[in-house]
Parts: sequence; C-alpha cells; structure tokens
Amino acid sequence: MDNAAFLAHLRSQPGYDGQIVHIENIGAREAAYAELDEPLEAALQNCLEEHGLSNLYTHQAEAVNAIRRGKNVIVATSSASGKTLCYNIAVMQSVLTEPGTRALYLFPTKALAQDQLRNLYELFYPALMSADSMATFDGDTPRSERADIRKKGRIVLTNPDMLHVGILPNHPAWSGFLRHLKYVVLDEAHIYRGVFGSHVACVMRRLRRVCAMYGSSPQFICCTATIANPGEHAGQLTGLPCEVIDNDGSPRGRKDFIFWNPPLLDEKKSARRSTHFEVTGIFTELVSQGTRTLAFTFTRRLTELIYVYARKRLSEVSYNLTRLIKPYRAGYLPEDRRKIERELFGGQLLGVVATNALELGIDSGGLEATVLDGYPGSIASTWQQAGRSGRGKGESLSFLVALNNPLDQYFIRHPEAFFQKDFEHVLTNPENPYILREHLLCAAWERPLDDDDEKIFGDSMPDEREVLGEEKRLRQRRQKWYLSPSVVYPAQSINIRSSSGEVYAVVDVTTGSLMETVESSVAFFQIHPGAIYLHQGESYLISRLDLTGKVAYAEPNSGNYYTTTKEIHDLHIIKERETIKAGGVEVTVGDVEVTVNVVGFKKMRQFTEEVIGEEPLDLPPITFPTVALWFGVPPQAFTSITASGLDFAGGLHAVEHAAIGILPLFALCDRNDIGGVSTPLHPDTGRAQVFIYDAYPGGIGISEKGFSMITELWEATLKVIAECPCEEGCPSCVQSPKCGNNNKPLDKAAARVILEGLVKG
Repeated sequence: MDNAAFLAHLRSQPGYDGQIVHIENIGAREAAYAELDEPLEAALQNCLEEHGLSNLYTHQAEAVNAIRRGKNVIVATSSASGKTLCYNIAVMQSVLTEPGTRALYLFPTKALAQDQLRNLYELFYPALMSADSMATFDGDTPRSERADIRKKGRIVLTNPDMLHVGILPNHPAWSGFLRHLKYVVLDEAHIYRGVFGSHVACVMRRLRRVCAMYGSSPQFICCTATIANPGEHAGQLTGLPCEVIDNDGSPRGRKDFIFWNPPLLDEKKSARRSTHFEVTGIFTELVSQGTRTLAFTFTRRLTELIYVYARKRLSEVSYNLTRLIKPYRAGYLPEDRRKIERELFGGQLLGVVATNALELGIDSGGLEATVLDGYPGSIASTWQQAGRSGRGKGESLSFLVALNNPLDQYFIRHPEAFFQKDFEHVLTNPENPYILREHLLCAAWERPLDDDDEKIFGDSMPDEREVLGEEKRLRQRRQKWYLSPSVVYPAQSINIRSSSGEVYAVVDVTTGSLMETVESSVAFFQIHPGAIYLHQGESYLISRLDLTGKVAYAEPNSGNYYTTTKEIHDLHIIKERETIKAGGVEVTVGDVEVTVNVVGFKKMRQFTEEVIGEEPLDLPPITFPTVALWFGVPPQAFTSITASGLDFAGGLHAVEHAAIGILPLFALCDRNDIGGVSTPLHPDTGRAQVFIYDAYPGGIGISEKGFSMITELWEATLKVIAECPCEEGCPSCVQSPKCGNNNKPLDKAAARVILEGLVKG
C-alpha cells in the first residue's frame, strides 16, 4: 500500500484535528544468514529447498545447532522472523533419524495450533510425514479421532489447558507417546506470564515428572517475542536452564508506525474524543480502500463494540463491505472461530476486529495494516500486534490509538520512551502457594507425591504439601502422599488461565441456550445485574445473576450504551517482607489481604463515552491474600500541602491512581492486574500510606518489581502529572475509570507536591 497517500487521505477528512502526533519510520532490514554445524538429512534438505527455505537466518541456524547439541533453548526474536522453522527443522531431523521420536507442540490458542498444523502440512506432507502422524489435540478434537492421535501421532499440537486437564491426568493412555517424547515446544512463551504463566510453569513440571516415570527426559524449545529476560523466563517456565538465541537475522519490510491521539473536547478537563470512535474511523477508512486490516482490542466487549460501530459506518458506504469484516475472540463456538480463521487467511475478509487471540504468530495472509485500540500493556505485545501486518518485504502501516490514561498519554508525549526503551521483564511465580497447591493435587492424581518431587516443584513444595495434609486433601502413607478420597480429578476444577477454576454460565432467556461461560474471578465486573453483555455483535442485558447456581440470565437489549463497574478496595497488612529507605520515607513490600466491593456501575453511551447513568449494586465482597508495596509521605510534603490549603487525602488518592497507571511501564502487566489503596491514616501503620498490590491471590511478582524500581516509578509518575495540560486532574493523569469513590477526593497539585518530595528525597 502507499502509506503516504493514505495518511494524506486521513488528514483530509472532516474529523481530522491533528491526531497524528508521531510517525516512526521503521526502515527495511536485510537478511543475515548462517550455516548449520552438520548437514541435514537429504530428504529434509530437499524439502526445505523446494519451499525456498534452505538458507537459514543466523538465529535459525544457531537454534538448530544448539538443539542438536541437546540444549534447551529459547529463541527471542522479532515478529515474523521465522522462529517456527527453528523447532520444525530440529524435530523433523530427529523424526527422520530416530523413528521413535515424538514431539509435543504447545500453543496458547487453538487458532495458532490450527495455523501451525497447516504450516506442517504445507512443508512436510506427503514427502516426509503421513497425514495421521501430525494432528491437533484439543477441546475441539472429535472424540472419535482421539485414540488414533494418541497411537499414531508423532507431532501432536495442543495447548497447556488440554495438557493440564486431558493428557497428564490420563497419562496411561498416552504412555507410548510420553515414553518416546523427545521435544516439547513452547511457542509464544511471552504469553505465559502472570497467573497463566505460573500455572503453565507448574504444568511443565508435572509433564517432566510424568515423562520421568516413563523413562523420557524431553528437551524444551521455547520461542518468544523480544523480552528483557528470555533466559530467566524460560527457566521459570520449564524449571531447567535454557540457552538464549537472540541474534535476529530476519529481513523486514518498511513500516510506518503512527501514534494517534484522539482530539481534545475540553482542554481544561483534558477530555478527549473516544479512542474506540477513532479506531472505528481508521479501521473503516482502511477497509473502504481495500486495505486488509486487523484491529486489536483489550476485551471481548470492546471487540464486539468496535465491530458494531464499524459495521454501522461501513453500511453507509456499501452494504457489501459490512460482509467483509468479522469480530474474533474467545468464547465463540469452535466452528465459528475456524470459519473466521479460514476467511481471514484465505483473503475473503478485508478486516477483522479481534482480541489478542490473533496477536500471536499466525500468518494472517498478507495483512497490510494493524490498528491498536490503546496500548496493549507491554512493548512486547505492541510489537507483536503491529507485526501482524507487513509480514514480508512490502510496506505496512500500524496505528497505536491512545487511550486517555496515564501510560498511553505518557507514550504520546514521549514516543522515544516507547521506540527507544528496552523490552520489559516477564513475570511468573510457579511457587505461588495458591497455584502450586492445586497442581500438587493434580500431580498426586497422576502419581503419589514423594520427597524427590521437591527437585521438580521447588523448595516451597514440602510446606505446601503439609498445608494440603492439614486441609485433609492429601494423606500420607509409607513416605508417599496420596489424594484423599474426597478429591476426584482435581485438574477438572482448575482453570489455568485464571486464579479461580469456577465459571458462570451466561444463558439467553429467550431460548434457554448457553451463550458463553465467564470466569468467576471477573463475573461481578462483567455479568452483574444490569450489565450490558455483547455477544457476536448483539447486545444483551443481564437481568439476573444467580450466585448459588452461578448462572447469569441475559435478554436481548436494544440500548445504545454499555456498562463499567465501580469498586472500593480495602487492605490489611499480614506480614512485612522487606523495608528500605527511599525518597525520605520507608518503602515496604509484604503480604496483605485485600477486600474488593463492586458497589455500582456506570452506563456509558456508545461512540461518545458519555456517562448517562449510574446504579448501585449489592454484591458480596471479594477477599483474597496477595502481595503489595507501600510507602508514606515526606514530612516536608505534608507541611507544604497543609500550608497551601491543598487536599492531602486527594493528593494521596491521585498519587495512587497515577502510579497504578504507569507501573505497567516497568512490569509486563496490564493496569487491571494491579490494585491500590490510599489513606491519610492506615490502621495497620498509623501513618499516611499509598498501597499498590497484585490483583491476584498469592501475587504474581508485579509489586516486587515495583518495589525494586520505586524511584523510577515515582519519577515517571511525576512526569505524567506534571506534563498533563489539564488543570485539576483528568483520565490522562490521575483519574481512574474504575474508582468506586467517583474519583473523589483528587488533588493533582497535592499529588505533584508529594511526588516531588519523594523524587528529591
């Protein structure tokens, strides 16, 4: 596409008001090649040559060499750099030279597994592999085919969820496969972070344990987008040392990366036009001009919302265009997802609005443009999403449309902080006690626990095993620990993508049919009474939430609004872990108990984001233990605020909101992964405090990361507040859309005084 011509077209539109704030011209890069230490089997070499893949990039050759030396590896290179070939070559070489070889490919989504199976077929069938020797095995696999896959499959593609709930608990049926398992591939390893990553790390340890029982010790091959700590992350995931391969030799085409800021509607309040409205406009302009485009959103709800907006706008241009776009997200029936994937890869669709389910390494069929509805929460994810377009040597466009929050606006004002910043650290915690205990139960189902398991599960394993014994979920006999009779198939009750294994059913009251399921950890925020729930572009009102039966009843709704919850958070200190002196105050990290009350919700008008109503909610509190960091206020800052007549409580509240908004700059997380509390007098310390905590039971490492970089966090937070042009505080700096106190009190000036005191020390 002609990037310059399209940008000129956007600038000529009636709604354009200087939204393009930065254009990063990313130049093309030539390929760098390297040789293998030893030649491949002739049949494999011929196959690669036939597909134009015989010349290997530097990182591909290094990875294959290391794998053939028996090393566990993690390949950390850019999007579309050919990481898949690193493991496919190594696996196929072994399959050809050692006929018993088996390989397990793990992908975070079913869509990616399907795409990679297509890739295997295109490369190796029928020349090297039979059709039944390569197969996906997941929740969509017909039961009639599963026995054949277990028996004949040499390369089985699945996801960590199926490994956890379907394969490992039934390992006797997989004994032949596991006995000869030589390679385990963990693709898109950067996705395995936080709670999900901690669960996956425990699943990998269970896999190693079961394989050892059958006499195998598979090599691990991990692939990831560029992150700051690939070796550490791979070690956390697998429990084994991994060699890092990051010498990226792949070529790339020219890309223009646009930072787009919605225009101001009220300069004093720093109110901006809706980000979702702007995304819809860019997306529909691209589609209208025949440009194949993928728009990314944060949530299922936004995916549906922007699809609805885009369909309406395109209908004003041409009805035919409305049939060339689709939404894509988790929750759809398997056949619906497969159909959308086929249409996207086959070129029948011009545009798709998707969650990060399509962020991953799927060859999306020659996309020319990507549009990001807000900063995805990490630099790695931003590049992954932007990298879905221009997967070759041609020109491409990517747009990051900023949300009106502290982190997005920080990057808008400081694009160099994005384009020149190092990638973030990926955080996982496989020894999170609440996660580890559940996987110890699963491991005991697979084989009784014994003292040797500490080598696999870590130093905290004996303590957590004792807790399970006290809870009478495990019982000891002859130096082994067995499941209690009351515990049956524990994997079934554990959802590895959330901190809770329970789900709520969403039922259409007009038909009585099940529409979707929603994790209980987010149920009060998404399907509370009065919530608007979007499903495949259609709007539903949640008329009732059955807390006992865990069922939400939805009825069709024709309103033009959506809903967002309001919450109040409370916190109690359980144990201080470490305290340091910084900025003239004590900064502490420790264990806390958090109570969250969802107290109401706002009705937001579609397109304009205007608040058109608020209603209270009466739901039970959510209480969980986690990890937090907390700090106080320099005495001179308190004196200055008092003398100036500023609001001290409002200043603390504003610091809390702004710091939560900017913390994802330092840790690979989303704002929703973090919570906070601020108070002029906390009962547990007797002092004014600002708390920031991990919003998951047991913690996932975010607070510890913030604690280790507290001065940098204060500096970045101060910069956000000082540079925001609003007068009294706005969503770009100190307001939070989820504040249960309606963002009151907030005092931007007082927050600045506090942060200046902390930074100066």
